[in-house]
Amino acid sequence: MGPIGTICLMPVAKGTSLDPDRTRAAMLEAATVVFYERGLDGVGIAELCSSVGASKETLYRHFGSKDGLIAAVLQARSDRNNAWLRRAAATGGDDPVAQLTAVFAVLGEWFDQPQYRGCALLNAATQRHFEPAHSMAVQHLDGYQALLTEIAAAAGVADPDRVGRQLLMLLQGATVMADHLALGRAAADDALAAALPLLATSGTD
Repeated sequence: MGPIGTICLMPVAKGTSLDPDRTRAAMLEAATVVFYERGLDGVGIAELCSSVGASKETLYRHFGSKDGLIAAVLQARSDRNNAWLRRAAATGGDDPVAQLTAVFAVLGEWFDQPQYRGCALLNAATQRHFEPAHSMAVQHLDGYQALLTEIAAAAGVADPDRVGRQLLMLLQGATVMADHLALGRAAADDALAAALPLLATSGTD
C-alpha cells in the first residue's frame, strides 16, 4: 500500500454525539483524498464540506478555515509519508544498499497505483508557492533528505550530506516522471540504478 489508504466514513445516526477527535480525523482523511485528486483550489468550500461530510461550522470549528484544513492535511500527509519511507528502509536491516533498495521498491509500488498523482506536498507548493504550502514542502523534503543522508552515512561515503541531496534529487525526479510521463515502477527502478553507485563512493582516500 502506498501513502494513501482507503477512506471509510461510516454514517452516524441522527442525534448521535460524535467524538471530536474522531470527527476531526475523519474530515482530515477525507479531505486528503479530495485535495490529492482535485488540487487545493479545485474544490470550493461548500463542495469540500459536502465531500468530507461536515457543515461549514464544523469545518471552521476544527480547522479555522480552508487554509487551516489544507495545512493540517499537508502536515499529516508529510508525517505519514516520511514514516512510511523510514519503515521501508528499516526492512533493509543494517545494510545501506538494502535500505535504499527497499525505499525505491515501495516508491515503485506507489507509482503503479491508479490514483497516483505525484507528491502531494510538492503539488501543493506548485499550486500555492506561498505559506503554508511552501514551508511545509521544504519541511517534507528535509525529512526525506535526513533519511537518505543517514543511509549515505551508513554506507561510509565521503560526503554524506551531498550524497543525501543527490539521492533526494533522484527520488523526487522519479516521483515527477512517474506522474507526468506515466512511467510507473520503471521510474523508481531507473532512479535506483542511478542511486546505488553513489553509495559505492568510499569515505577513505
